[in-house]
Amino acid sequence: MTLILRRHFLKIAGVLVAIPSASRIVFAQAPAGPKLTQIPKKDIEGQGQVVQETVVSIVEFGPGISAPWHMHPSAQETLYALEGNLIVEVEGRGTTGVKPGEATIIPGDIPHLARNDSTSAGAKALVVHSRGAKDKPFVVAVKR
Repeated sequence: MTLILRRHFLKIAGVLVAIPSASRIVFAQAPAGPKLTQIPKKDIEGQGQVVQETVVSIVEFGPGISAPWHMHPSAQETLYALEGNLIVEVEGRGTTGVKPGEATIIPGDIPHLARNDSTSAGAKALVVHSRGAKDKPFVVAVKR
């Protein structure tokens, strides 16, 4: 009986030694995961580093279309151009051109606008707002 138990013990020990080696071979042959490209990374300005809500949107601009001057109370905005060229004006920071594959970050509580200066082509952007205070309005028009 002792001989039978020893044989079973040796078989189990052999399997336990082989499993880690086999798993390394399997994982080494597995295809790579998805490619992650981080676009911009920047600390939030003027919100005490607190985010209560994130809002993700697609914004489409027809030829010659502009958003009015506005601001987002306690919400930092990241604009990532998907199609066409956009112009972003930020009060006190000037004007920036944003081409497809480029991004710009607009701090909360600062008046700004985005526009498509093309007279023939549309533009599209992915816009992410990181809001520090959900009890404030999402967008406020600014008179210029």
